[in-house]
Amino acid sequence: MRQLVEGSLLWQPSAETVEQANLTRYMAWLKANKGLNFQTYSQLWDWSVTEIEAFWASLWDYFDVVASAPYISVLTGRKMPGAKWFAGARLNYSENFFRRHIADQAAIFYQPETGSLTQVSWSQLYEQTTKIAQALKAMGVQPGDRVVAYLPNIPEAIIAFLATASLGAIWSSCPPDFGERSVLDRFSQIEPKALIAVDGYYWNGKPFDRTGVVAKLQADLPTVEKTVLVTKLTDGAATPLENTVLWNELLATTPTTALTYEQVPFDHPLWILYSSGTTGLPKPIAQSQGGILLEHLKAVHLHLDLKPADRFFWFTSTGWMMWNFLVGGLLNGTPIILYDGSPGYPDLNRLWRLAEQSGMTYFGTAAAFIQACMKAGLQPNREFDLSRLRALGSTGSPLPVDGFQWVYENISPNLALESISGGTDLCTAFIGGVRLQPIYAGELQGPSLGAKVQAFNEAGQPVINEVGELVITEPMPSMPLFFWNDPDMQRYQASYFSMFPGIWRHGDWLKINERQGCVIYGRSDSTINRQGVRMGTSEIYRAVLSLTEIVDCLVIDLEALGQESYMPLFVALREGVELDDDLRQRIKRRIREDISPRHVPDDIFAVEQIPYTLSGKKMEVPIRKILLGHPIEQVANQGAMRNPEAIDYFAEFAQRLKKKKS
Repeated sequence: MRQLVEGSLLWQPSAETVEQANLTRYMAWLKANKGLNFQTYSQLWDWSVTEIEAFWASLWDYFDVVASAPYISVLTGRKMPGAKWFAGARLNYSENFFRRHIADQAAIFYQPETGSLTQVSWSQLYEQTTKIAQALKAMGVQPGDRVVAYLPNIPEAIIAFLATASLGAIWSSCPPDFGERSVLDRFSQIEPKALIAVDGYYWNGKPFDRTGVVAKLQADLPTVEKTVLVTKLTDGAATPLENTVLWNELLATTPTTALTYEQVPFDHPLWILYSSGTTGLPKPIAQSQGGILLEHLKAVHLHLDLKPADRFFWFTSTGWMMWNFLVGGLLNGTPIILYDGSPGYPDLNRLWRLAEQSGMTYFGTAAAFIQACMKAGLQPNREFDLSRLRALGSTGSPLPVDGFQWVYENISPNLALESISGGTDLCTAFIGGVRLQPIYAGELQGPSLGAKVQAFNEAGQPVINEVGELVITEPMPSMPLFFWNDPDMQRYQASYFSMFPGIWRHGDWLKINERQGCVIYGRSDSTINRQGVRMGTSEIYRAVLSLTEIVDCLVIDLEALGQESYMPLFVALREGVELDDDLRQRIKRRIREDISPRHVPDDIFAVEQIPYTLSGKKMEVPIRKILLGHPIEQVANQGAMRNPEAIDYFAEFAQRLKKKKS
């Protein structure tokens, strides 16, 4: 394949793909049942963000939502925040979840890092959910109570979530690789009644005992009345934990009965997710049972085009919103695939091997994983049978053009590569896959239905073919109900509506072209501003990471905060590589040629690693503040970092900068 540039055509849907697409079936349903005739996705999208009440009501009917009481109105007030959706309706997420199950068919395929691929049938999932729900209810869990989980990406996490939702209680989770401080920073804010935890997990072939952390959680979460322990390292018989019952004992001793579903209002909280928490405590984001139900049905059915015969995978942990999104695949009756462990153990082909073994049809991952495979020179299509894959999803950060090229050359030229963008804040992708439209290198296909995504300039005006602030100008049902412990909504308002009152500002740079294709340029609060020319950091990362010697990088622009212009670049190098003058010059030349001379960094420094949050985001803004002289403890919560030791270098660097200026 030729060297691609942004906008190169890579894939077009065949006539068969268009005919069989769920979007096509939905448009046919709208014509037959609502008298609405749309010829293109663009026409459908325009209607969905203009007649938003009619659009969301159509999804309620199309998916035949089960509710014990009907809604009185679809939307009370088109305002943000404060929109109230489907007032009067009473329903339950778990009831809608299980209505499509076929007892003897697989619901979950589970691959632990150490062990073989296993299955959980729909009937097993239902029966175990029933038992855990009964057990939680016997512990005193009631609607509105919080049930928190310290669990890896295992079937028990899904069972515990569904049991919690069936009771009208509120779910929240952290993975066991989070340290005790990070977990307490999250769970202590929401005062949970019950804790479901694991005794340990495996990573890179090594066991990690977490019973000490669980004991600390029990001691420091005074509202927790009971702990359920899932055992992965031992049989739990000799556990030192107090007031704890074993998961397996609950399943063995609780009788099997029909699952009952607490009927709750549409806007009753389903779960609490968390912002990354790079500064201060993470924000606890409450999202609704009904809003998530409708949004995830729309996303997985219409945009990912999932069908019951598919097998849906996303590499994630219980601490990333993609875990919640992955569970949404089961709403659609689509079996999902869980992997618990390192994607690089015993080698970086681990997940491609799983794709072959599990018959995976949709492979979801982070853009960073694709880039790692590309850097490692992997060619999975030469080693594995990936013929069942029909789509690949990428998110977490912008996927560069060469990432698109690598997928089409080394996975399959026939699959739909759906680079998607969204966020924890809405627990969905509001830009992404549109199976009826072509795919162009470096572009996301377009805004999702019901998501009025636009790029705003500084004057708050929508722009085309220009980079602007990513905004959403109409409310969506999965937007946060509120932040926990934010009674006057001040943190909520400041997080999304301070720049453009009444308009959701997401915090990303976005360009939308004339065909509605979208390019994300990274976080708008980590802008590069060189002599008045602004751009997102991802453009520089794209250029730098095209050099094989470099495995990661971070660029910080101090001019954007009113300082004298200075922009250092920090690079993590491949093992055995040194940052000599030749490599420095090649980095600068690549940036000069690919971007512009004014975006060449002032200095380049080698570092062992780049600082990341636990959710996998580069800590651009905290590092910038550290370089400006702010103390670490004021700008970065090291307990919320994946590699807290990485920040020490930048604190020392800030001191050198200070001495240089004085």
